[in-house]
Amino acid sequence: MSKAIYPGSFDPVTLGHIDIITRASKIFDEIIVGVLRNSSKSPLFSIEERVNMLEEICSSITNVKIMSFDGFSVDFAKEQNANVIIRGLRAITDFEYELQMAQTNRVLNPDIDTLFLTTSIDYSYLSSSIVKEVASLGGDISRFVPEPVIEKVYSRYRNIKGKDM
Repeated sequence: MSKAIYPGSFDPVTLGHIDIITRASKIFDEIIVGVLRNSSKSPLFSIEERVNMLEEICSSITNVKIMSFDGFSVDFAKEQNANVIIRGLRAITDFEYELQMAQTNRVLNPDIDTLFLTTSIDYSYLSSSIVKEVASLGGDISRFVPEPVIEKVYSRYRNIKGKDM
Protein backbone atom coordinates (compact mmCIF):
# COMPACT_ATOMS: atom_id res chain seq x y z
CA MET A 1 0.00 0.00 0.00
CA SER A 2 1.43 3.39 -0.99
CA LYS A 3 1.00 6.13 1.57
CA ALA A 4 2.08 9.77 1.56
CA ILE A 5 1.71 12.76 3.82
CA TYR A 6 0.89 16.28 2.73
CA PRO A 7 2.01 18.59 5.56
CA GLY A 8 1.19 22.24 5.95
CA SER A 9 -0.39 24.87 8.13
CA PHE A 10 -3.55 25.21 6.00
CA ASP A 11 -4.44 28.50 7.68
CA PRO A 12 -6.81 28.71 5.91
CA VAL A 13 -7.04 25.86 3.44
CA THR A 14 -7.11 27.18 -0.15
CA LEU A 15 -8.32 25.82 -3.46
CA GLY A 16 -4.64 25.29 -4.32
CA HIS A 17 -4.28 22.95 -1.33
CA ILE A 18 -7.41 21.05 -2.37
CA ASP A 19 -6.03 20.74 -5.91
CA ILE A 20 -2.85 19.12 -4.56
CA ILE A 21 -4.78 16.83 -2.18
CA THR A 22 -7.14 15.68 -4.93
CA ARG A 23 -4.34 14.99 -7.40
CA ALA A 24 -2.17 13.23 -4.82
CA SER A 25 -5.13 11.04 -3.82
CA LYS A 26 -5.11 9.63 -7.37
CA ILE A 27 -1.41 8.72 -7.11
CA PHE A 28 -1.31 7.09 -3.67
CA ASP A 29 -3.52 4.58 -1.90
CA GLU A 30 -3.67 6.82 1.16
CA ILE A 31 -2.94 10.50 1.75
CA ILE A 32 -2.58 11.84 5.26
CA VAL A 33 -2.96 15.59 5.36
CA GLY A 34 -0.83 16.70 8.29
CA VAL A 35 -1.91 19.98 9.83
CA LEU A 36 1.15 21.45 11.50
CA ARG A 37 0.83 22.82 15.00
CA ASN A 38 3.41 25.63 14.88
CA SER A 39 3.80 27.44 18.19
CA SER A 40 6.01 30.14 16.65
CA LYS A 41 3.15 31.47 14.49
CA SER A 42 -0.14 33.10 15.43
CA PRO A 43 -2.63 31.26 13.23
CA LEU A 44 -5.99 32.67 12.21
CA PHE A 45 -7.63 29.33 13.09
CA SER A 46 -6.88 26.87 15.86
CA ILE A 47 -5.45 23.47 14.98
CA GLU A 48 -8.86 21.88 15.70
CA GLU A 49 -10.64 24.35 13.42
CA ARG A 50 -8.19 23.70 10.57
CA VAL A 51 -8.51 19.93 10.97
CA ASN A 52 -12.32 20.20 11.04
CA MET A 53 -12.40 22.40 7.92
CA LEU A 54 -10.18 19.96 6.02
CA GLU A 55 -12.26 16.97 7.18
CA GLU A 56 -15.41 18.67 5.93
CA ILE A 57 -13.91 19.69 2.59
CA CYS A 58 -12.15 16.38 1.92
CA SER A 59 -14.96 14.12 3.16
CA SER A 60 -15.74 12.90 -0.37
CA ILE A 61 -12.14 11.81 -1.04
CA THR A 62 -12.21 8.39 0.57
CA ASN A 63 -8.46 7.78 0.77
CA VAL A 64 -7.65 11.06 2.56
CA LYS A 65 -7.21 11.28 6.31
CA ILE A 66 -6.67 14.52 8.25
CA MET A 67 -4.42 14.65 11.33
CA SER A 68 -2.55 17.28 13.31
CA PHE A 69 1.11 16.96 14.20
CA ASP A 70 4.06 18.68 15.84
CA GLY A 71 7.68 18.64 14.83
CA PHE A 72 9.42 17.42 11.72
CA SER A 73 7.46 16.25 8.70
CA VAL A 74 9.83 13.32 8.26
CA ASP A 75 9.11 12.14 11.81
CA PHE A 76 5.37 12.45 11.17
CA ALA A 77 5.76 10.49 7.92
CA LYS A 78 7.67 7.74 9.73
CA GLU A 79 5.02 7.58 12.51
CA GLN A 80 2.36 7.15 9.83
CA ASN A 81 4.37 4.52 7.91
CA ALA A 82 4.49 6.81 4.89
CA ASN A 83 7.60 7.04 2.76
CA VAL A 84 6.67 10.11 0.71
CA ILE A 85 6.09 13.75 1.57
CA ILE A 86 3.98 15.69 -0.94
CA ARG A 87 4.83 19.33 -1.49
CA GLY A 88 3.16 21.78 -3.82
CA LEU A 89 5.11 24.18 -5.99
CA ARG A 90 3.43 27.36 -7.18
CA ALA A 91 6.30 29.18 -8.82
CA ILE A 92 10.04 28.99 -9.30
CA THR A 93 10.43 31.07 -6.12
CA ASP A 94 9.01 28.13 -4.10
CA PHE A 95 11.50 25.70 -5.59
CA GLU A 96 14.67 26.87 -3.83
CA TYR A 97 13.11 26.72 -0.36
CA GLU A 98 11.30 23.44 -1.04
CA LEU A 99 14.43 21.84 -2.47
CA GLN A 100 16.37 22.84 0.65
CA MET A 101 13.66 21.36 2.86
CA ALA A 102 13.52 18.15 0.81
CA GLN A 103 17.27 17.73 1.02
CA THR A 104 17.28 18.42 4.77
CA ASN A 105 14.47 15.91 5.25
CA ARG A 106 16.47 13.38 3.23
CA VAL A 107 19.43 13.85 5.60
CA LEU A 108 17.13 13.51 8.64
CA ASN A 109 15.55 10.35 7.24
CA PRO A 110 16.93 8.85 4.01
CA ASP A 111 13.93 6.51 3.75
CA ILE A 112 11.51 9.40 3.12
CA ASP A 113 11.28 10.94 -0.34
CA THR A 114 9.67 14.22 -1.35
CA LEU A 115 7.36 14.41 -4.35
CA PHE A 116 6.72 17.87 -5.79
CA LEU A 117 3.41 18.53 -7.50
CA THR A 118 3.06 21.77 -9.41
CA THR A 119 -0.17 23.54 -8.67
CA SER A 120 -2.75 24.08 -11.32
CA ILE A 121 -2.06 27.30 -13.19
CA ASP A 122 -5.40 28.54 -11.81
CA TYR A 123 -3.84 28.63 -8.33
CA SER A 124 -0.18 29.39 -9.06
CA TYR A 125 -0.39 32.80 -7.37
CA LEU A 126 -2.44 31.65 -4.38
CA SER A 127 -1.31 31.31 -0.77
CA SER A 128 -3.00 31.34 2.63
CA SER A 129 -1.22 34.64 3.32
CA ILE A 130 -2.82 36.25 0.27
CA VAL A 131 -6.25 34.95 1.32
CA LYS A 132 -5.80 36.45 4.79
CA GLU A 133 -4.65 39.79 3.41
CA VAL A 134 -7.57 40.06 0.96
CA ALA A 135 -10.10 38.99 3.60
CA SER A 136 -8.72 41.37 6.23
CA LEU A 137 -9.35 44.24 3.82
CA GLY A 138 -12.88 43.02 3.02
CA GLY A 139 -12.05 41.68 -0.46
CA ASP A 140 -13.74 38.77 -2.22
CA ILE A 141 -12.05 35.45 -1.38
CA SER A 142 -14.64 33.21 -3.05
CA ARG A 143 -12.23 32.27 -5.87
CA PHE A 144 -9.47 31.39 -3.39
CA VAL A 145 -10.96 29.07 -0.77
CA PRO A 146 -13.57 26.29 -0.70
CA GLU A 147 -17.12 27.51 -0.10
CA PRO A 148 -17.36 26.20 3.51
CA VAL A 149 -14.30 28.29 4.44
CA ILE A 150 -15.42 31.66 3.07
CA GLU A 151 -17.73 32.71 5.89
CA LYS A 152 -15.42 31.25 8.55
CA VAL A 153 -12.60 33.53 7.35
CA TYR A 154 -14.80 36.63 7.14
CA SER A 155 -16.31 35.87 10.54
CA ARG A 156 -12.88 35.55 12.11
CA TYR A 157 -11.84 38.95 10.74
CA ARG A 158 -15.09 40.54 11.93
CA ASN A 159 -14.34 39.17 15.42
CA ILE A 160 -10.75 40.47 15.32
CA LYS A 161 -11.83 43.94 14.18
CA GLY A 162 -14.58 44.02 16.79
CA LYS A 163 -12.06 43.30 19.55
CA ASP A 164 -9.77 46.09 18.33
CA MET A 165 -12.53 48.70 18.41
